[in-house]
Amino acid sequence: MKAFSAPERKTLKVILTDIENPSLSVSGDYRLYKKGMDVHSCTGCFGCWTKTPGKCLIKDDSARFAEDLGKCTELIIISRCVYGGVSPFVKKMQDRGLPSLLPFFLIRNKEMHHKKRYGNRFTLSALFYGKNITEDEKETAKTLIERNALNYDAISTEVRFFSDEKEIGELSL
Repeated sequence: MKAFSAPERKTLKVILTDIENPSLSVSGDYRLYKKGMDVHSCTGCFGCWTKTPGKCLIKDDSARFAEDLGKCTELIIISRCVYGGVSPFVKKMQDRGLPSLLPFFLIRNKEMHHKKRYGNRFTLSALFYGKNITEDEKETAKTLIERNALNYDAISTEVRFFSDEKEIGELSL
């Protein structure tokens, strides 16, 4: 009798970066969302929940971001470390991922979080760069990404720090 095997899951990396022209070595299928794209801020209208479920009403270059979050196996955030947080562009893109969530809640780790619209789970990696990042900023950034991972229901997290963006370009993602 032939053993049953689950279909192979297609991998998709979503790379979110505040580097306008990143020189990255990426293997496999990926989507790149980078600074310089035409991306508007979330207006908080919640149309992605009520009028066009799962799709943002704003038509710009981030229109597929929430859908890609729902398909990805890995989310890689590359950001300048700004006072222990992500850059304004990365935060704006994270906000535009709201359609990947549902307007309903569940308890995860004894805390209330939004339910996910899509069933996928992914790994979350954050690569921060910047000169003179303090230990307090590193600790704040690690905590922020861990909290993001909990909100995303990510499988695992990794947070790394680099002195400049060129070091990140030398990595294979």
